[in-house]
Amino acid sequence: MSIFSVTDIEKILQQFIPITLQEMDSVKLMNRIDTKYVVSLEVLPDILEKAKDEYFVQDIDGIRLATYDTVYYDTDSLDMYIRHHDRQLVRQKIRVRQYVDSDLTFLEIKRKNNKGRTKKKRIIVPDFGITSSTIGHGKEDIAVADFIAAKSRYTWDDISPKLRTSFRRITLVNKAKTERLTIDLALVWENFVSGISKTYSDLVIIELKRDGNMLSPMLSIMLSERVRPLKISKYCVGTAITNPNIKRNRFKSKIRKIEKIINIE
Repeated sequence: MSIFSVTDIEKILQQFIPITLQEMDSVKLMNRIDTKYVVSLEVLPDILEKAKDEYFVQDIDGIRLATYDTVYYDTDSLDMYIRHHDRQLVRQKIRVRQYVDSDLTFLEIKRKNNKGRTKKKRIIVPDFGITSSTIGHGKEDIAVADFIAAKSRYTWDDISPKLRTSFRRITLVNKAKTERLTIDLALVWENFVSGISKTYSDLVIIELKRDGNMLSPMLSIMLSERVRPLKISKYCVGTAITNPNIKRNRFKSKIRKIEKIINIE
């Protein structure tokens, strides 16, 4: 287990220059190229120390380590999970995400095309009770159903809640405001199908989001830390480690690699 805690991370974040949500409007990157990395919590302080002069940190009313809660939806046959597992280039994920500190809840549809680009569409929805395995009642469902039918290959009747993921997130923006960096830690998964929960408290997932292959300070930082990119889906990994009855052959080596990084035997 790491000797560093969330409190230690929060102290380092106080050394960054803050950026507000309004100032980040120009860096939404809803159509982007993503590069992901996996490190242990023990390595994160050194990465943040190297990044503090190159990046702003998102600050919401003094909070720099935000709390996120997400419920992923899928078909009964887990079509979205299986398409990812089977290396289908064109795929989607549908989720309801609560940005706890800013008191906002969105229904989000992420689509990846065969060029490797990710597009995200979302609408604000009421707080339906993110911790439950149901969402919405009555007239609120109409807007949700219409949005899903218009923006995805699925219908509202096709899908239901399958996996809950909660984590803490740091959001960094480079000084040129051409990229965003999200750093997720303290991950917890709860599977609504199997009833199994898993906590990876030492796992850190770093995601670099750019509009194309622009130069990035984080690429140099990760190179100096000898950390290579690793493609990872929180939904797919979470499903694979919490549902013993699901197909997971393709993800086994990746899960072993992740568990080796965070010293899980």
